[in-house]
Amino acid sequence: MRTPLIAGNWKMNGSTALINDFGSAFADVSLPEALEIVVIPPFPYLEAARQSFRNTPLQLGAQTLNPNGSGAHTGEVSGRMLQEFDVTYVLVGHSERRELYRENDEQVFDRLLAALHVGLKPILCVGESLAERDAGQTMDVVLRQVGYAMARLEPEQRQQVVIAYEPVWAIGTGRTATPEQAQEVMAGIRAYQAGFSATLAEQLRLLYGGSMNAKNAAELLAQPDIDGGLVGGASLKTDDFYAICQSAG
Repeated sequence: MRTPLIAGNWKMNGSTALINDFGSAFADVSLPEALEIVVIPPFPYLEAARQSFRNTPLQLGAQTLNPNGSGAHTGEVSGRMLQEFDVTYVLVGHSERRELYRENDEQVFDRLLAALHVGLKPILCVGESLAERDAGQTMDVVLRQVGYAMARLEPEQRQQVVIAYEPVWAIGTGRTATPEQAQEVMAGIRAYQAGFSATLAEQLRLLYGGSMNAKNAAELLAQPDIDGGLVGGASLKTDDFYAICQSAG
């Protein structure tokens, strides 16, 4: 059985007050026993979150990392720095990083490798634009992004990766892929892994990351190849995020 994973990506949002609200809201809750929950705040809030989340089921994630271990990289953060704040997961290749900051497949892979080298668990984000979907290129685009990273890893490294499928056209737009559309892509990603190992294909966790919310989470998470969610806007509301986590049971 694959352990469900719900990850909340706050992007460039949040506050110390919101961190404390989450710490209080999740301090004494009833949630599925086999479930991982990760909150991914902006870098400045990692220490506050580490303190506030101590007596909760919430783990910490980071939104990106620099592939270098140290050096003259103003404004950047390394994997070892993230480790000092008890970060366990880190996003790599989020669509906004690819589009706004021009990160290409090679740069995404370098970040993924940097995460693995320091013991962080990378969540590799992949997905197609609306134009690519309309052109019938969804699987070509998604499997190119997946393959560029996974084909270059050692077998034991592949086992540490989580993949989040986030159709770019459904991020922050209020539009959501239907459960059937999401499942089709997830099944294709899982089938691709069988080329490396049947065990990998069975064990790899796949998250859906396109406007998952409290209303649609249960239906999306009921799909056989969707093992969790990479949640955006709904992860900024304690009640909504808690409802999504309950749906993963």
